[in-house]
Amino acid sequence: MPVMAGGDLPWTTLGMALCLAWALDQWLGDPPNAWHPVAWLGHVLGPVGRMLKGRWAPLALGGGAVAWLGLAAVLGTLAAVLQQAVLRLPWPLAAGVLAVVVKPLFAWRLLRDEVSAVEDAMRTGLGAGRERLARLVSRDVRTLDAVEVRESAIETLAENLNDSVVSPLLWFVCLGLPGLVVYRLANTADAMWGYRGAWEWAGKWAAVADDVLSWPGARLSAWLISPTLSWRKWSRLRRESRLTPSPNGGWPMGAMALTLGVRLSKPGVYVLHESGRTCEGIDVRGALFLAAKAAWSAALLSAGTLLSAGWIVQIAEAGPVPGHHGVPWQALGLTLLARWVPAWAGT
Repeated sequence: MPVMAGGDLPWTTLGMALCLAWALDQWLGDPPNAWHPVAWLGHVLGPVGRMLKGRWAPLALGGGAVAWLGLAAVLGTLAAVLQQAVLRLPWPLAAGVLAVVVKPLFAWRLLRDEVSAVEDAMRTGLGAGRERLARLVSRDVRTLDAVEVRESAIETLAENLNDSVVSPLLWFVCLGLPGLVVYRLANTADAMWGYRGAWEWAGKWAAVADDVLSWPGARLSAWLISPTLSWRKWSRLRRESRLTPSPNGGWPMGAMALTLGVRLSKPGVYVLHESGRTCEGIDVRGALFLAAKAAWSAALLSAGTLLSAGWIVQIAEAGPVPGHHGVPWQALGLTLLARWVPAWAGT
């Protein structure tokens, strides 16, 4: 019996690709920058942004918008064409190829390892902790004390849980590879252009686009961090989230602060859960545990949604796949992914 093409089982193929991509992330992590598509994107965004930076406001705003929309159209189209071409392959091969393409566009292992390394460095000394934190944040770390270093590490973990894991997976579920690629463009452009001062107008469109596309994922991230929050505490979280300049960052950071019972702050900018206790090393480990559960939950929900959709469509349109003796490949994907659930506590 010939193997069906990925295009005959699109939902199943995307779901299996996501399972394999998650496995690659756990096994290999991120590729080096020379082979990383987000790094390639940065090489394009950098010169364009510098050309617009500090220009007359209307020109900078218009140029930033045109550049962003043009890149989104080109990259989204290329991603759609690539996805359709890959789906013409036999579906197991199509899932493998898509997994290799999808993996660099989200990053859980890298985020986990970098935040964990900050706490490991703090055991050596404050200077080492500051130096390691500087790899993760744009703020000046030279004057941060031990508490502020740990607060920054937890805040970075919470915010990037959405930016690097939950939102990318969400857009992949909603719009496939084109949705994932355009989201990564939005997030990367905001990270490079979305600043005050000379970048204000050049990065305005990128910042707003990232806010819009990250909006659902930020709320989902907060819920995944604290799925058992009572209605009263959820209302408290909504209030805490408004204290940060970003309309999205306050949600996962606030959820982390309330769940751990700690105070998180950025001097002169915001204070979350002001009545919370001071951050200690054990709180960084606790935050990593909460983030690991949230990340694995996001992966399970995303793959489960795609595989379940494929199962339903397959049964509705044609019944079980001939030659598979009634055992759907969707069930295999869910089983393989679910086998990793016990690893939550150790990730």
